Amino acid sequence: MQNVNLNKKVPNFQLEGTNNLSFNLSDFTGKYIVIYFYPKDSTPGCTNEGIDFKENINKFKKLNVEIFGVSRDSLKSHENFKAKYGFPFNLLSDPDEIACNLFNVIKMKNMYGKKLRGIERSTFLIDPKGNLVYEWRGVKVNGHINEILEILN
Repeated sequence: MQNVNLNKKVPNFQLEGTNNLSFNLSDFTGKYIVIYFYPKDSTPGCTNEGIDFKENINKFKKLNVEIFGVSRDSLKSHENFKAKYGFPFNLLSDPDEIACNLFNVIKMKNMYGKKLRGIERSTFLIDPKGNLVYEWRGVKVNGHINEILEILN
């Protein structure tokens, strides 16, 4: 499968999600989609990022935007994470790195002196026609939601 490119149609992909969602990208034609990739459920940065999306959900809804968080965690982990923080959007499980590879977010990271493969915190904006119109890589959580909303407005 090829990688996504700016201003090009994003290939359809399927992932399992919370609330028994069987996610197909093509099912969301006609809406903006924000897909944010994060390293791990229930870690401080990932929790803060999810809470930021939650606190701004009404702004996104007014702009016809669907939000999906993606990590390699299991559906069970996602369900627990979503329930604990009351996230009003679905989390998608990508243990086989289907979307991670498509969006090229798996990077070598240095964790406490060890090199590990992990998800680089990244966000992608897909327009109602299915085209990738904006990407943020190496995201810093603070202020990130405002950057996304600025592009959408």
